[in-house]
Parts: sequence; C-alpha cells; structure tokens
Amino acid sequence: MTIIRFIAADGTPGPEIEAPPGTRLLDLAQAHGQPLEGTCEGAMACSTCHVLITGADAARLPRPSEEEEDMLDFAVGAGRASRLACQIRLTADIGALEVRMPAGSVDMSRR
Repeated sequence: MTIIRFIAADGTPGPEIEAPPGTRLLDLAQAHGQPLEGTCEGAMACSTCHVLITGADAARLPRPSEEEEDMLDFAVGAGRASRLACQIRLTADIGALEVRMPAGSVDMSRR
C-alpha cells in the first residue's frame, strides 16, 4: 500500500489515504474530494489534473513522458515537482507521496 498525503494549495494538510498498487492518482484524488478536474479523463489533452509531487518516494515514480512534459507547459505554476495525476499509477515500491494541489489550473476545453 502507498500512503498519499494530500496538501491544499494554501499548505493546509488534507486527507492521508492508503492506496493499493495500480491505483491511478487522479481517481484517488477525485474519490477523496480533491479539486482536480481531469477534464480530458486521462487522455493527456489538458493540464487540469496538475499536481506537485514530493515526499520520500517521489523519485521512485517513472519519469514523465515527453507528451506529459509538453502538457505541463500549460499548467499554472508548473515546476520540477509537477506531474499530471492522470499519468501516475501507484506501484508496490512507492511507500509514501505528498501531493500538493496547485494554486490554479487552465481548463483546456474552454480555449
């Protein structure tokens, strides 16, 4: 099981959730009331599921694909810890992650 600690954009701690391997981070976040739209439903056609990933096991995540990095160019406040939650599947070797919500998002479907 992986422990996910959600953190609000203002730094307020949110829920801490245990998730089994194979869980998609976007689905977990939405199921626990986190403000991630995921407008494209994981098709990597928007950046509305942009999150900032930190924590002890952040380096265990696979590197983002070139397509994901291109889409992150549209994310508000993107940085080195930025990922698209729709592209992260939890694995057994990830023990804990902190997932911070960004200050804003860009809804690509409204452009």
